[in-house]
Amino acid sequence: MQTYEYRVVAAPSKGGKAKGVKGAEERFAHTLEALMNEMALEGWEYQRAETLPSEERSGLASSHTVWRNLLIFRRAVGGQPAAVMPPMTTGDAEPEPQPDTPQETAAEAPAQAETGMPEAPAPHDPRDAALRADDRETVPSAFVERAKRLRAD
Repeated sequence: MQTYEYRVVAAPSKGGKAKGVKGAEERFAHTLEALMNEMALEGWEYQRAETLPSEERSGLASSHTVWRNLLIFRRAVGGQPAAVMPPMTTGDAEPEPQPDTPQETAAEAPAQAETGMPEAPAPHDPRDAALRADDRETVPSAFVERAKRLRAD
């Protein structure tokens, strides 16, 4: 199993000046592009951007929540970029020909017969994206626990 190390960087909040770049949006995009290219040169692969809460003190006895924008990068342990492995084949086996039209299963036929329309897929909840089973090995456990606590609130 491939193991990864992660790096979390604060996302730029303001664009810097650069020659030939005009306007706030272009400056911000240029600053973000420079940061992403710098991380890529060091072997880091961009994963996603997160907005996470941070408790900060304000005064002697009070605190308030500040939301921070973070960029998450990963790389394979050892500094090498993760390689995508091609599917393994034996070389002798030929793929079975697939029909041009999809075959109905017995479970799909009654659903279409009753309504005249195929059954709708289950609704997608974007909050579950970080908790999908295939992401559990790539998401640090602290993020998974934090996501669970935020969903419970």
